[in-house]
Amino acid sequence: MRIIKSAIAVGLCYVVAMFREGNGIVFYSQLAALWCMQHYVKNSLSSAKQRTVGTIIGALYALAVILVSNEFHISPEEHSMIYSIVVTLMIIVVIYTTVIINKKQASYFSCVVFLSIVVNHLADQNPYLFVWNRFLDTMIGIIIGLGVNAFHLPKKKNRDILFLSGLDDTLLNKNDNMTAYSQFELNRILDDGAKFTISTKRTPASMMEPMQGIHLNLPVIAMDGAVLFDIKQKRYLKKYIISYGKAREMIDLIEENELNYFVNVVIDDMLVIYYQDMEDKVQKNLVTTMRRSPFRNYVKRQLPKEEEVVYLMILDKIDTIERFYKVLEEKGYTEQFKVMKYNSDDYPGYAYIKIYNKNASKSNMLEYLKQELGIEKVVSFGTIPNKYDVLIEPGDMNQVVRVIRKMYEPVKLGFKK
Repeated sequence: MRIIKSAIAVGLCYVVAMFREGNGIVFYSQLAALWCMQHYVKNSLSSAKQRTVGTIIGALYALAVILVSNEFHISPEEHSMIYSIVVTLMIIVVIYTTVIINKKQASYFSCVVFLSIVVNHLADQNPYLFVWNRFLDTMIGIIIGLGVNAFHLPKKKNRDILFLSGLDDTLLNKNDNMTAYSQFELNRILDDGAKFTISTKRTPASMMEPMQGIHLNLPVIAMDGAVLFDIKQKRYLKKYIISYGKAREMIDLIEENELNYFVNVVIDDMLVIYYQDMEDKVQKNLVTTMRRSPFRNYVKRQLPKEEEVVYLMILDKIDTIERFYKVLEEKGYTEQFKVMKYNSDDYPGYAYIKIYNKNASKSNMLEYLKQELGIEKVVSFGTIPNKYDVLIEPGDMNQVVRVIRKMYEPVKLGFKK
């Protein structure tokens, strides 16, 4: 739409120029209109302010140069060397003025307007009228650009729907990137008041890195439903935890089977991962890679007494993981805890086991979030058939945002009586 709106703005500048009967130069209006055609309306306003300040500064200094040149009969044609030196030196004055008044971002526009007047000045024209027309050209473009960019069809805003999306293979591709379209549209509707959040098996640290440019306002469901995390305040609002006694019981079993493990604990809204000496290269690489994040804190020591655990994790070769999972089944731990087993995408030939509180689930955490927000209707997005309201096709990273946009702001047709 920004492409289409840019073309419309250029066309409207032509229309306005027709009514001015040759008094303006449409080129300057079109430049200003295109500059104001930003992704977000608030950015357009900022660009318009910069352009306006720059236009005023450039026009005033240009007028001063023209008046002085006329007073001393310095003609651009007959005294080109002197005139060129004056214009060149005035560029310093123009830019320095924007610095003094703390409008440095407007310096470029000031120079453009200044040069467009003094370089294209015709000696036989009224200098006041000439400068006024150049100023008016720019202001017409700014007004058209702002108006076109802010225009949209009347739409209903469904702010009573909570949109809940997965992360991997839904919003993010294999490289942990979101498309430019999804980033822009999602931020736009979030800034407009849409209720949207994420539900993922990732930790908040792993999720925050690829989502740092998204204006998330609501808490996110992380660690496969074990925690509810407030991204803005960096706080864990709710946790389903494993008691120290149960965690110690599980750790003893893991150590009996001679496996390495990671214990994830939240202390004062800080994620701490306890681990031990490891010989396996993949396990060591995991620690080396993950500890770089400022949102994770790896500590090489045993779980301190009486600390509650969010989840325990084991990363090992697939056959080792399969054997230990059978041990958990035989001892009934898969019934007492929520136990997840899946192959690693990052380390071929390896698999994970993650052990959570039995009640740690996305559905339980979602119910809690709904109560906190006072929302009944939820639309969920995911890649597993018959589990989500909207099934996301593999490889279509824009589908989530496209559907949300249509459901959040459908176009209103007709009029209410």
